[in-house]
Amino acid sequence: MKRFHVHLHVTDLAKNISFYSALFGQEPTRTETDYAKWMLADPPVNFAISTRGASTGLDHLGLQVDSADDLQALKAGARAADLALLDEGETTCCYARSDKYWVTDPQGIAWEQFQTLDSIPVFREGPGSTSASACCTPVTAPSSTAQTCCAPSATPLDRAQSRCCG
Repeated sequence: MKRFHVHLHVTDLAKNISFYSALFGQEPTRTETDYAKWMLADPPVNFAISTRGASTGLDHLGLQVDSADDLQALKAGARAADLALLDEGETTCCYARSDKYWVTDPQGIAWEQFQTLDSIPVFREGPGSTSASACCTPVTAPSSTAQTCCAPSATPLDRAQSRCCG
């Protein structure tokens, strides 16, 4: 199964949790001091918000899959369409361990394609895990010069220092 993913940056987490809980008719699946996530069944959406962004609004979009085979099929489709992609492999962010890659649309919006492997107790493990940075979306797009939180970085060093969410 594929699940659509949306991540927004917000300024007031509590106010947004109240709003989105009312909108969706359910409480978040996970709530932390800087993050909340709803795993909606109808429609199937992984909707996340965090206070880690430099500005409010859309951080990134994505597709979450249930299996490694589904992720490989998405990746094969992206490669067949000759989309530039950044394969991060297994990584951590947004209180989860995931296998993921990124593509960036012509407007500079990052699309995260991922399989969640496990839950973790911290926002991110490893380099930069204590920073107040925004998200796990790498900093520079592989196919553009956009410098947003949501554009994949070009080098492993940039990725190690990228902002975190996802």
